Amino acid sequence: MASSPKNAEFGNSPSQEAPFRSTSLSVPQLKRGDVELLKREALHQGFFRLEGLELRHRLFEGGWSEPMRREVHSRFDAVGVLLYDPARDLMVLIEQFRAGAIDDAVSPWKLELVAGLVEDGESLEDVARREAWEEAGCKVAELTKLHTYYPSPGACNEQVTLFCGLVDCQGLGGIHGLDEEHEDIRVHVMPFANAWELLTQGRLDNAMCLIGLHWLNSQRASLRAASQRAMTQSETNEE
Repeated sequence: MASSPKNAEFGNSPSQEAPFRSTSLSVPQLKRGDVELLKREALHQGFFRLEGLELRHRLFEGGWSEPMRREVHSRFDAVGVLLYDPARDLMVLIEQFRAGAIDDAVSPWKLELVAGLVEDGESLEDVARREAWEEAGCKVAELTKLHTYYPSPGACNEQVTLFCGLVDCQGLGGIHGLDEEHEDIRVHVMPFANAWELLTQGRLDNAMCLIGLHWLNSQRASLRAASQRAMTQSETNEE
């Protein structure tokens, strides 16, 4: 499998080519100490937790807000993996039923990237490799961390860390998932161009897919070039 390009090849935008210049936004003006938590209560405790918070916070123009109530969905952090075969320009998408999309006008079965929740004692990389195997029967050769982000910070404390995992797609496909987690996951292997077309058609309608594919669209040439160099070097060594 090809080696990853050096970090210098992973710039996310033209602006990053210029020297970094600190701005007033580099350090937050307001931090956790500028929030006064008046009350926290559990409204529901199941697989996930729903909390009711009473709080007030400092205002940008000075002083404090009035006390307010907010409800927060407390979730486990998660890891997503964009599985990409640079030698063949193929990527892996999975399809499964999603309860949160049960009222979706098109379908509650969604096309997604491999993903899973972080369990105690696991590193983020361990989760990425475990989920790639459980959900797609896929062994990941190399991982590159892309972003850590809040999918919905207005109401949820979950953070998602997204990786790109380089893989060999030969032989991948079929139905996967863990019976004890009621998973019924169909694996799709397709050229990047097909996946990008699905994105432009609105079929890839979740944040992880959108972030991952836009990143891959900008880095795909570098990944493929590195893969080609590695294969050429391997052939040279064999001679």
